[in-house]
Amino acid sequence: MSPTDRCTYSGPTPALEHLATVVVQVDPPQEVGVTPQGRRRVIPIVGGTVRGALLNGRVLPGGADFQLIRSPTFTDIHARYVIETDEGHRVYVENTGIRTGSAEDIARLARGEPVDPARIYFRSYPRFETAAPELAWLNEHLFVGTGARYPDRVELNFFRLG
Repeated sequence: MSPTDRCTYSGPTPALEHLATVVVQVDPPQEVGVTPQGRRRVIPIVGGTVRGALLNGRVLPGGADFQLIRSPTFTDIHARYVIETDEGHRVYVENTGIRTGSAEDIARLARGEPVDPARIYFRSYPRFETAAPELAWLNEHLFVGTGARYPDRVELNFFRLG
């Protein structure tokens, strides 16, 4: 059997549909310290906006991003927060991902200096939970995201995986 015989695929290629751009406002990190897994810190989420063709609303204060900095170039992202839609529905968001870049660019981000988002690989897979019947599709689909980190905010673009 040749390699091409084993690699045939006849299924559909997944499409991406833009869900929304989420701008998450953050406070300075709360440093936990260096643990056996890496440097742990918590970044409080204090608000934000949600704008898109499929979802609009605001990020409620009270969430956080629980980060684990594994090396000078690699960070695990695990944010949890709540969106309130313009219609008043609540959506729980659990966004897990990674952010990686050169040691120099990551150090600049840590100092609050601007870094071109194209120089940082920031990808995530958000999961959504809601009790709103009209938003039940959020519970039933997979999503992926891209992100950009700024000193006072994170800008995320979420896409439904078709």
